[in-house]
Amino acid sequence: MNPRIALIAHDRKKDDMIALAGEYADFLRRCTLTATGTTGGRLITELGLPVERKHSGPFGGDLQIGAQLVEGQIDAIIFLRDPMTPQPHEPDINALVRACDVHNVACATNVATAHLVLSQLQQAMDAAQSLPNPAPTI
Repeated sequence: MNPRIALIAHDRKKDDMIALAGEYADFLRRCTLTATGTTGGRLITELGLPVERKHSGPFGGDLQIGAQLVEGQIDAIIFLRDPMTPQPHEPDINALVRACDVHNVACATNVATAHLVLSQLQQAMDAAQSLPNPAPTI
C-alpha cells in the first residue's frame, strides 16, 4: 500500500514546503496526499501533485487531518511549523501533534526531519515494489 501523507505548512513555511515537495515530487505522486487548504492549493498548482484539500488550518483543517489520523487513514505528517509566529489555532496544532504521539504516527515539524521521514518512506516503498510477486495459488 502506498503511504498516506498529510502536508501542512504555516504561512512563512509554505515556500519551504513547495521546495521540499518538489524534491520528492516523483515519490509523492505515488502517495495518497492530504493537505490543508492553501498548502494543498499551492502543491496542486505549482507542482501538479494529486492532493485532497481540507480546510485551512485556522478554519479546522488541522482537526480534519487529526480525525483522519485517529481513524488510521494517515501514515505520516509533514507539518512545517513556524515557531516564531503565534498561531490563532494553537490548540488545534497541539492536538494534532499530540494525536501523532498517541497513535505513533511520524510527524516531521521542520525540513530536516521531513527529509528523513520522506526518504525513509520512499526507500520502504521502493523496496516493497522490488520484491517478486508470489506465484498465484491454485
